[in-house]
Amino acid sequence: MKNNKLKKVILSAITATMISCSLPFTALAAVQVNPIENLSTDFIKGADVSIMPELERNGTKFYDNGIEQDGLTILKNHGVNWIRVRIWNNPYVVGPEGVGGGNTDEAKAIEMAKRAKALGMKVLVDFHYSDFWVDPGQQKKPDAWKNDSGDKLVDDVYAYTAKVMQDFNAQGVTPDMVQVGNELNNGMLWPEAQLTEDNPNGYKFLAKLLNAGLQAVHDNDKDNKVKTMIHLAGVDVNLYHTFFDNLIVKNKVNDFDIIGMSFYPFWHGTMDDLKNTMNDVSAKYNKDVIAVETAFGYTLEDADFEKNNFGTNEEKVGGYKATVQGQATGLRDVMATVASVNDNRGLGIFYWAPDWVINEKVGWKSNGGGNGWDNLTLFDTKGNALESMDTFNLVSDPNNQYIEPQVTTINTVDVKDVSLYSNVDLPQTVGVVYSNDAVKNMSVKWDVAKPIFAKPGNYTISGTVEGLAQKAIANIEVKNKMNLVLNGNFENETLNGWDIVGDSSAINLAWNQGDVRDKCAMHYWNNKPFNVIIKQKLKGLSDGKYTLSCWTQGNGLASKYQLFVKQNGVEMTTDIKDDGWNRWHQTSIKNIEVKNGEVEIGFILNGRPDTWGSIDDIEFYVQK
Repeated sequence: MKNNKLKKVILSAITATMISCSLPFTALAAVQVNPIENLSTDFIKGADVSIMPELERNGTKFYDNGIEQDGLTILKNHGVNWIRVRIWNNPYVVGPEGVGGGNTDEAKAIEMAKRAKALGMKVLVDFHYSDFWVDPGQQKKPDAWKNDSGDKLVDDVYAYTAKVMQDFNAQGVTPDMVQVGNELNNGMLWPEAQLTEDNPNGYKFLAKLLNAGLQAVHDNDKDNKVKTMIHLAGVDVNLYHTFFDNLIVKNKVNDFDIIGMSFYPFWHGTMDDLKNTMNDVSAKYNKDVIAVETAFGYTLEDADFEKNNFGTNEEKVGGYKATVQGQATGLRDVMATVASVNDNRGLGIFYWAPDWVINEKVGWKSNGGGNGWDNLTLFDTKGNALESMDTFNLVSDPNNQYIEPQVTTINTVDVKDVSLYSNVDLPQTVGVVYSNDAVKNMSVKWDVAKPIFAKPGNYTISGTVEGLAQKAIANIEVKNKMNLVLNGNFENETLNGWDIVGDSSAINLAWNQGDVRDKCAMHYWNNKPFNVIIKQKLKGLSDGKYTLSCWTQGNGLASKYQLFVKQNGVEMTTDIKDDGWNRWHQTSIKNIEVKNGEVEIGFILNGRPDTWGSIDDIEFYVQK
């Protein structure tokens, strides 16, 4: 890698230059990373490398400074001191090709543990208790346990956990830490231990399962050295209170050491959110805390056919530019945040899948699954170590000096597709970019707070950010149309104008970035099935052709989700298809022939349990 002295004086990433020759080269992107004061020497700088064995078996090579090396050795040399390995019970239940996603079984976990221990690294084992991925939205029982319930399922958890621990012990690679379950926000081993209103004994049974897993770890830890963890996703402090009050206070599950949190800032919130939640729960429940999953994007390029998890929208809300420098700064900041937790209770972080580079044979699932993680890794698409990997070492380098980041630019605000005579609600904050590619949202005062335009065209409005000489700029595109929907953008922060028929409790408002396109949006969610029709009547319309459109984002779990327009008993519909949080899509119905001056517009939404999403910027206008 580049000489460390050079890194200390460079304030921004140098654009990566691809050098064409037969030997792969590391991207030329020197980064500046500030040290973290008084960082403990045993602070966990971890990496989840569960997928590495499958990558290697299918031909992936890793390089450092253009020299082919073992991938785990590269991570170790750049400061990684722990690994995390997930275990699926039987990923080959579907056949010899496996389910995909690395087919991360016990054998591969032991293989990686041996390699890590040989390098002097420590090991965290992550029990999923499933044959495939589990997270807050899916916790499917292993196929071998599919007909088990009650005490038999409790026995399954104990016996399986004990067996794996015994196998690790027999191979001389006793784990240093074990997490019982993965992202347990909504329970595990569904439906028996699913946490829903329809399952009032969910927490009680979850407690039995977790106690069984924890006891199996303790019973096979003769030296009493293995730390244990319970892991949730996100940093919603209310979630942690609900979950651990039920688990610890009401159901007496307290024989564990650590609360783990998945924290991806482009999904879960800010560094302050992480710090506040960690301080709260570590004090309230007397537990250490770890950011057991995190990652940051280094590019917006997509190297395969699978849509990336991290894109333009995620960059906008994540707080860091999608550059090697931005990735390094984000990684440094999450370590600094965890290290700052009160009473030294923040033990460290694990970077999730830094090694998952493009390999057409190793997708998230077998038979057609690609890689949506390729721009969140610490290696480039050819397997070259990125300069951001140096962050693990640089934060602890005693010779590294602190350099105050400076403001470089203010992100331009683009407001498109504005209707004539409509209030334009400009954002209250703008993204201020710093020399380390961090992006901070700062308050802005626009020269015209709520502009209204009578003619189509492109307009520019300036704004002032306190303390900065640079002006904020908003570019506004006004189209020759007039929106006839009442409260179509929800910027008045109400649902006025909309008639909600059915399970109205599933419909509310959202204000968080990613859930809205501007300040506020209609939002839906329920932890049980729900059916609603959201509608509005428009009257006094002139005869002619119209267009109805809306913007939506969500997890796409609805069994039926349609935009509709109805007149004279005749209904036109089109399906709405969402594919993830903060992935906004516009849906339209065009050439609506209005003849009697009145139509009904709206949405038909039949949601499965935990279906969620947002609706924003609904428009009905005359086609020109």
